[in-house]
Amino acid sequence: MTTGITVTSGSNDSGVTKGAKAVTSTLGNTVGGLTNTVGGIVGAAGRGLGETIEGATGGAGRDIGRGLADAASGIEDGSNRIAKGVKDAGQGK
Repeated sequence: MTTGITVTSGSNDSGVTKGAKAVTSTLGNTVGGLTNTVGGIVGAAGRGLGETIEGATGGAGRDIGRGLADAASGIEDGSNRIAKGVKDAGQGK
């Protein structure tokens, strides 16, 4: 009896499953890459703005500048973790 489903050697995935995994992987990698990009931009911009505030105001703005830089770095780190999770999910990990 023939089922119409082809299986390649070493894999139990049907053509439909392989196609779905390819789309999911591509989508996961795309979303993950965009998340990394946005996080990197926010992190860099926040650190730059924080350093500018600190440099322009001296001691008066030090805490605000460093706080802003730290917050931006936290956002960047968080987005990197999210991006990794999305990419891993897209690859079925």
